[in-house]
Amino acid sequence: MPKYVIERNIPGAGQMSETEWQQGSQKSCDVLREMGPAVQWVESYVTDDKVYCVYYAENEGLVSEHAQKAGFPADKISRVRRMIDPTTAEFNQPMGTKSQTTETQMRQ
Repeated sequence: MPKYVIERNIPGAGQMSETEWQQGSQKSCDVLREMGPAVQWVESYVTDDKVYCVYYAENEGLVSEHAQKAGFPADKISRVRRMIDPTTAEFNQPMGTKSQTTETQMRQ
């Protein structure tokens, strides 16, 4: 299933209380149960004035529908095309390069 990142502009998000986050999370989960497995919330990252949410969904329209039903903004919805991390840097190294480098460092 495609993965999406949703940018939500929520002024003061970083200052919201645990109770406010619990209530918002509960509302999101209620709507997700109603909509079924075609849209799934993975996690969210809260900054001062924005929340970035990661979802799996069959299509972008389901992400928008979830936001609308839950009463949350969905200011930008972006489909994830690739995921990278520090191991990506090692992906195209010729075989043996990494171990040779380690062996060379150990000899010095």
